[in-house]
Order: sequence, then C-alpha cells, then structure tokens
Amino acid sequence: MNPVDSGSPTRGNAVPSGERGATRIADRVVAKIAAQAAREALVAPPRDSAPPSATVVVLRETARVRVSLGLPYPSDIGGQCAAVRRHVAERVGTLAGMHVSEVAVQVERLHLAHAHDVAQGRTR
Repeated sequence: MNPVDSGSPTRGNAVPSGERGATRIADRVVAKIAAQAAREALVAPPRDSAPPSATVVVLRETARVRVSLGLPYPSDIGGQCAAVRRHVAERVGTLAGMHVSEVAVQVERLHLAHAHDVAQGRTR
C-alpha cells in the first residue's frame, strides 16, 4: 500500500481549525472546580460547617457561578466573600479556560467562633 493512500493524517492534509470539533466542559465539572476554589479561599473554615457548594451556568465560554458557604462569626465577612470571588474566578478561568462574568457568594450560615464553649456554659 502506498503511504500517500494510507489515510493517515499528515501535516499537509491537517483539518483546518474552523472544521475541527470543540471541547465542552460540563457545568457540573466547572461547579466542582468552583466549590474546591471556594474551600481553598477560606482561611479558617468553621469546624462544624458543611463544605462550600457551587452551581454554575455556562454559555459558550462564559461562566456564571453561585457559591454557597458558611463563615465564622465574628469575622470580616465582606473581605472573606471578596477573597472567595477572586479565587473562584481565577481558578475557574485557569483550570476550565473560561471567562467568569459573575461570582455570587451566598452565606448560608454564620458559625459563632466560640459556640462550643457557650454550649458548655463557658462564656467570656
């Protein structure tokens, strides 16, 4: 069989980029990346809190993310939410190759920093 007729692609007959397929990353995969990034952004997550969760809507190469999490109280809630927004946008952009147009942080619950001591009758 002649190598020219073998049907194997060579540099001369490569498929043009406009005719190739595209890689699509599932929304749930992007949501898992966002949830993990939110976990990474929390400096001191509450011990009794559920891990952050995320939902994502992807349109073409743009993602809108909503992260739900619990935060310790008292703390700088606004600063923590801003850190989560920045880190989630950066990690989703890097790992999934998407532009993140919005990161909404929903604080589900505030956990008292010394709630364990209060429950046992020890207050300061």
